[in-house]
Amino acid sequence: MTNYLAVERALRSAAPHALLEAVRNTLVQFYGALAVDLLMADYSLRVLQPVTALPHTGQGLAVHASVPGRAFGSQQPQLEAVPGRDGGPDRVVAHLPVTVRGDRLGVLSVELPADSAAAPLVAELGQVASLLGHEIVVAERDTDVYLQARRVARLTLAAEMQWQLLPGRSCARAEYAIGAQLDPAYAIYGDNFDWATTAETLTLTITNGMGEGISASLLTNLAVNALRNARRAGIGIADQAALADQALYAQHRGKAHVASLLMCFELATGQVTAVDAGSPQLWRLRDKAAERIEFDAQLPLGMFEETAYAAQSFRVLPGDRLVCVSDGVYDTSSPAGERYGERALARAIVASALVPAADVPGAILRELADYRAADAADDALVVCLDWTGRNESGTAR
Repeated sequence: MTNYLAVERALRSAAPHALLEAVRNTLVQFYGALAVDLLMADYSLRVLQPVTALPHTGQGLAVHASVPGRAFGSQQPQLEAVPGRDGGPDRVVAHLPVTVRGDRLGVLSVELPADSAAAPLVAELGQVASLLGHEIVVAERDTDVYLQARRVARLTLAAEMQWQLLPGRSCARAEYAIGAQLDPAYAIYGDNFDWATTAETLTLTITNGMGEGISASLLTNLAVNALRNARRAGIGIADQAALADQALYAQHRGKAHVASLLMCFELATGQVTAVDAGSPQLWRLRDKAAERIEFDAQLPLGMFEETAYAAQSFRVLPGDRLVCVSDGVYDTSSPAGERYGERALARAIVASALVPAADVPGAILRELADYRAADAADDALVVCLDWTGRNESGTAR
């Protein structure tokens, strides 16, 4: 581990924009690497973009048609044999997931002499990739380099605001795994998801601000920050909804509202309290059957002054999968005017039963993209939660 500690020291002392240079230099010096590249997942999660000469980036690789893409999707190291240059010895490229607490950022590709790519070395390089991911998350407070590398196109201003508001696109803990995605990734405006965890709870919220473009993004920003402000004050979800409702009404006097679904999970029991304040739908996949979880409909946030909200309860069991979608999914229409509907959504949820939670939103949205018009008027959101829970001893299963 002496070599690993040298990489760690180099990354800790590197300038925020120079993490790749630091890891490249130390891997060449201490691990005999021949080349080192960093690929960042783009906003659509369909392309891996190299960190090169920014603000532009090099040619990307398709996630679903490349060896680095297999490493990204499987979250396991993938080895790719490459012929030696000018008749020299063969080489191996180790493609290593760069992931932070379940949030998949990209892939670190390390080229090595073929005879040195033994399993212990690859495992240690995997730890280097994980360390690099943590450093990237910290560095993004001070540099745009890694955010710029994720772009295959320019984001709209509304989308820029929304992506900066999000907690990530996936996360994992012993009791659960979450995956979430927005579409169109580069032009999203009103849909949003948020989560926060403590030692005993997980809070998950879905919001959808009415309108289009900047107005929808600004509305959603106000709602999400109002909910966060109430949550961080230790207030329960019914009162979180009420306080966000007041903030929105005070600003817009009922002329704009936000559809929301708020849920708080007890990690020890799987007991869930929920407030349904609008249009997001919640589905449960249990024993290979998908069914919608119905709630008493309550008013969207900001529609009327001082609306009172009531929480309802249900329970998740180990092995359950919850899928939440915005109206841009279940209420979209094909070019011929045919509504996507709940039956098609249920089929898509069942069809993705064996797919990891982080990949479920993309799978559903890709099917939706094949169905709906290219110029669909609404954006779309899918959030998937796989529940593992805890056993009777209080530890995760």
